[in-house]
Amino acid sequence: RRCQACMRTECGECHFCKDMKKFGGPGRMKQSCLLRQCTAPVLPHTAVCFACGEAGKEDTVESDDEKFSLSLMECTICNEIIHPSCLKMGKAEGIINDEIPNCWECPKCHKEGKTSKVRPGGGGGGGGGGGGTSSADQRSHHREKLERFKRMCLLERRPESSSSSSSSSESDSESDSDDSLRGEQGGGSSPSSSSPAPPPPVVYGNSSGGRAERDRSRSDPPAVPSPPRPVQMERHLVRPPPTCPEPSCLPLDCGSAHIMTRDVWLRVFTYLSHRELCVCMRVCRTWSRWCCDKRLWTQIDLSRQRSITPPMLSGIIRRQPVSLNLGYTNISKKQLMWLINRLQGLLELNVSGCAWPAVSALCQAVCPCLKLLDLSRVEDLKDSHLRELLAPPPDTRTGETVGRFQNVTELRLAGLDLTDLSSRLLVRYVPHLSRLDLSQCGNITDQTVHTLTSPISPLRESLTHINLAGCVKVTDQCVALLRRCSSLQSADLRSCCLVSSEAGQLLSFPSSSSTSSSEVFLLKDLILRS
Repeated sequence: RRCQACMRTECGECHFCKDMKKFGGPGRMKQSCLLRQCTAPVLPHTAVCFACGEAGKEDTVESDDEKFSLSLMECTICNEIIHPSCLKMGKAEGIINDEIPNCWECPKCHKEGKTSKVRPGGGGGGGGGGGGTSSADQRSHHREKLERFKRMCLLERRPESSSSSSSSSESDSESDSDDSLRGEQGGGSSPSSSSPAPPPPVVYGNSSGGRAERDRSRSDPPAVPSPPRPVQMERHLVRPPPTCPEPSCLPLDCGSAHIMTRDVWLRVFTYLSHRELCVCMRVCRTWSRWCCDKRLWTQIDLSRQRSITPPMLSGIIRRQPVSLNLGYTNISKKQLMWLINRLQGLLELNVSGCAWPAVSALCQAVCPCLKLLDLSRVEDLKDSHLRELLAPPPDTRTGETVGRFQNVTELRLAGLDLTDLSSRLLVRYVPHLSRLDLSQCGNITDQTVHTLTSPISPLRESLTHINLAGCVKVTDQCVALLRRCSSLQSADLRSCCLVSSEAGQLLSFPSSSSTSSSEVFLLKDLILRS
């Protein structure tokens, strides 16, 4: 915030400025003006130490020496980001670059004799001509360093796919779920397994090339390779199932086995919370495997997390939950598709509040075991998107009209911009629905209730709970239509302004044989209506 670019004001003319809300744009790119691109950026906030995997901890100490030892430094030669204290080498052996923050030539490279093209602060020649050449090379090398840092920042800003604004680039190292779902690296596949491994560190040259080499580099500047990805962005692989049977006892340091067997320990672990299980995983390797037993992780809730990171995805796959809540997260389409294809036993999935480009990953997945699907308040989900989601795959050759979610019994579509056309999709592709939530769908009318309860609708017999709260276009006519459902147990019509209170008070539904009460009450929120 002190360089010349940071001190400028927005131009209001570039495509980033036109996207800003202050200039009348939608505010989706969330990028700064082209004239305000920082010329001296710092390390990304997701950067971690190559040795210990921790972020910079210079804020926890007072003295300058300790601050330097606990801050992250990037080497201009090997490109490693590391704490100086983790090198176990003397501070004097490293060469600090004063031009760029958190930049140095690490003691390891300096000890091996590797050097940059121009040393920081440099003056390479004794005469006038030599001094001019050194100054020009120094400026050229300075531009290369800035370009590397800009590319490092772009790695963090670049979206995971063209359909989502931000996927998993920003990881929250302080989030509880990151700690609770941090997977161990091993063999297997991962969301980024299809991408090639990052290239080895590149040495940007040395000072022994002479003036001819410097002249060639000045006339034909070399291509600057992309820097290595931060450690957190590397592949987090899923541990494959063990080839040998799981040990039934806990080995001790003395060579004997603990008196409590694995089954007894698992019963103890059932009384612990997920946070406490993560603490137990740090005790030893045996406990780490036992605490990942899928019986202890039947439900995983990551709702409202600021970011879904690769360690979280690996941890979810290792635990194989039955119920997964990803509501109001910024999960990407690639991440969701990777998860669904590896959670074949998933029964409940919550993606409420997510963006439709990410939820569209379900259009390419088959979930035969799924029983509950929550799509409430998914951004930009309309009738055409729901058809794409529920309809059979386009390459179906059998001619069947049953969709990929044919076994879903509970569907939540609250707060979506749906019309009466969606009711036909439900009748056709989700025939076993027993619970349906259409609350706060302002465009739903009595025609939807008529379609759901028509004589040819399978939902007429299977529907037990329906929620139409907040559907302002529903009238008293829907009350008579709902009486067609022989198994209906509850109907929520709160905040339906066109439904009279008399209809709700006088109407009762015939109960099924399995229902103990003889009447099912129609809910009516008179307070909200007034």
